[in-house]
Amino acid sequence: MKTILAILHKAGGWRPNLYVKIENPPYLPLVIEAADESGPLGLPSLSVAHYSQQNGDPMRDPEMCFELGFAGSAHLIPYYWRNDYVAVEQWSRNIIRDHYVALLELQKQHEKFAETWDNNLRLQGYEAAFTDKCILG
Repeated sequence: MKTILAILHKAGGWRPNLYVKIENPPYLPLVIEAADESGPLGLPSLSVAHYSQQNGDPMRDPEMCFELGFAGSAHLIPYYWRNDYVAVEQWSRNIIRDHYVALLELQKQHEKFAETWDNNLRLQGYEAAFTDKCILG
């Protein structure tokens, strides 16, 4: 997730009120925001999403949530994937009834998707499109 981490660094790093929206026509806007709750391991959490609209409703295409880890160097650990157009919501890691649950195969799928998506964001120029005006929170 080098592209997302580079944008996060340019935006001043993670903070509870982080909200970044990058307009990059002809592509969908990219929103990076601090999540209200920590991730499953108790680490700071981010939502990264492309948003569009259908019948006036905001649609995520997709959204992924990541924990921000710092061991060794900053890195993002995916735990959630959602796409409103296909009505799919997946948790690969979560706390259920006070127990940490990890679905390892789904976690691998989330990691692979995140890698591919991050590369696409780089190729589509989202980091280059970022300016201080993208920081809304």
